[in-house]
Amino acid sequence: MKQMDMPTDDLPTPERRNEPAEVAALSIKGVSHSYGSRVALDDISFAVAPGTFTALLGLNGAGKSTLFSLITRLFGVQRGSIRIFGHDIGRAPGEALRVLGVVFQPRTLDLDLSVMQNLLYHAALHGIGRREARVRADEVLAQIGLSDRNASKVRDLSGGQMRRLEIARALLHRPRLLLLDEPTVGLDVKARADMLGHVRRLVSEQGIGVLFATHLFDEIAEGDDLVVLHQGRVLAQGRLPHILAQSGARDLHAAFMRLTGTAADASAP
Repeated sequence: MKQMDMPTDDLPTPERRNEPAEVAALSIKGVSHSYGSRVALDDISFAVAPGTFTALLGLNGAGKSTLFSLITRLFGVQRGSIRIFGHDIGRAPGEALRVLGVVFQPRTLDLDLSVMQNLLYHAALHGIGRREARVRADEVLAQIGLSDRNASKVRDLSGGQMRRLEIARALLHRPRLLLLDEPTVGLDVKARADMLGHVRRLVSEQGIGVLFATHLFDEIAEGDDLVVLHQGRVLAQGRLPHILAQSGARDLHAAFMRLTGTAADASAP
């Protein structure tokens, strides 16, 4: 399937072309990755602008988790470049990862520790002093509405509350870019909506850049930047109205089917 041609410079949206150049929150250029003979990512390029919500849409096996593993340096980059606010993750990993927060799909909280203990432990890993860590923990718990659960063991939280806690933990070191890999998997409809609302508020109120990986069509809003990833290739990128117009489809589901040549249903949790 032919990829739709879109600019792949640091700020790809046309309305920003006449503004001063700004460094992308995340820049992916010509990235490929293979597991032996199996190609997981094939020469992909796109950018996430600061203070924007970018949805990375793809079915299971599209390459979303592989890309996140490359961005976070769990895997080394085999080909291409990845920059976070101008810092190449291979050449300056410390500077790049310092401004990055991550929520992976598998939950990584310690269930036997309290909400506050999980946050303080994570803060210590980032070299944040205990007094400052407690101030920041109180701040992020207030933001996600869990202040009243700070002494609760994590195992006593609901699935939605655990996900919100993971977001709070990712924000402790005050990153400028937040990656979320299928964070709503396993959540009910209300918890999914609450999480999406919270993440979008982070973008609008705090100016955090977000890359949100999902396979669910109903998690994409009209104003989002959208990247369609399928079988390791970027097939389209841009705002949803642009992708619909280019594909000649009436909705995202139909556009996705035309782009990928599949009839897969990615609309249900």
